[in-house]
Amino acid sequence: MASVVGFVRRVRQVASPPSPPKAPDALKFGILGAANIAPAALIGPARSHPEVIVQAVAARSKDKAEAYAKKHGIPQVFDDYQALLDDPAIDAVYIPLPNGLHYEWAHKALAAGKHVLLEKPSVSNAAEAEHLFLSPPSPPTGTTRPVLLEAFHYRFHPAWRHFLSLLSPPDIAHALSTAVIPGTLIFGKDDIRFQYPLAGGAMMDLGTYPLSSLREVFAAAPEECLASAVETCPPPNEKCDASFEVSFRFPNGGVGEVRGSLAVPLWKFAIPRLEVTHKGVVVPDTELPDGQEKVRVRKVAMANFMMPTLWHRIDVEDEWVVRVKGGGGAEGEEVVKKWTTRESKKVYNPREDGRDAPGEDWWLTYRYQLEEFVNRVRGRPGSGAWVSGEDSVAQMRMLDQAYLKAGLPLRPTTFTAPAEGTQ
Repeated sequence: MASVVGFVRRVRQVASPPSPPKAPDALKFGILGAANIAPAALIGPARSHPEVIVQAVAARSKDKAEAYAKKHGIPQVFDDYQALLDDPAIDAVYIPLPNGLHYEWAHKALAAGKHVLLEKPSVSNAAEAEHLFLSPPSPPTGTTRPVLLEAFHYRFHPAWRHFLSLLSPPDIAHALSTAVIPGTLIFGKDDIRFQYPLAGGAMMDLGTYPLSSLREVFAAAPEECLASAVETCPPPNEKCDASFEVSFRFPNGGVGEVRGSLAVPLWKFAIPRLEVTHKGVVVPDTELPDGQEKVRVRKVAMANFMMPTLWHRIDVEDEWVVRVKGGGGAEGEEVVKKWTTRESKKVYNPREDGRDAPGEDWWLTYRYQLEEFVNRVRGRPGSGAWVSGEDSVAQMRMLDQAYLKAGLPLRPTTFTAPAEGTQ
């Protein structure tokens, strides 16, 4: 009953967050595109952040931009994206455009000196990621380099931080990350998510979450894509995947798998889940007699790692064995004792993770992300949660590996990178 009450309270506060007075030097955000994700990803979280104002929106249709601005209380509308970037009053931009437009407009925004919150996937392929994140354009003369963040919002929630604290990356043997939704029913079969010229595909959309979660779990990028099987969309979108199963080998020898789909029927929808299994490790125990040792095999799972504010659960299962050291006989001869311990936990704010830091039960992952974005712009240390440029490049390399292994072409580069020295 308490969990139901807590869920209802969180949902109410998410829908009606407090609106503190805005700071005189609050960051003014512009949105490129009248996207459906922006209310949850930026507009809503900005209401409760005293240092953020959503100032403007630009869309390819001015009528659409004006209707969007009126609906969401945005005071300023621009005729096109470049006009928004040219306004010196705009400090930062949120880019939720179709995937194939990410590189072009992120590059232009950085060149204009704007801080950039960039929706995932950051770009269309690894080559674009390397250029954008590792060789970004020079900002206007006399200004500092802007902040660029790929919006993997789930990483900023305290539940994710707590989940990672329960893992030992060098000892992980296997991880499985899954996410499936009836996307074709929700978005339609002709949605931009399924259009190859716009860098579409299920892995480029929903799949970005499980793929990125594996690198967090193993604390490393994979060394090899072992296998990749996809179910493709019907013509004319057959270059896009609708479902996928991919496995990677990581530097410690462990294997990470992702399974996902944007095409399951409604009754097959499942909560995103991440399961991690460790190798057996010896745990010191001074109470054991000489000649015996204690071994633990840990399994940690997180349900709904993508949107933990609404509900989540972290389950830890430890299988313990006390055995004779160096025993070479049958298992029954060397095992002294076996038992299993289980624990479940939920973490909705930093205090429940043992930290005195900003955050409330009702803060969406996007709100935690916005907090850290502003901290980075202001030069404050924040919680330490971040998505580095190198990590964003590693993400696109994983996606490229998966597509090539599946026999599909890389997502196309839709914008020609400026030649060296012409940035």
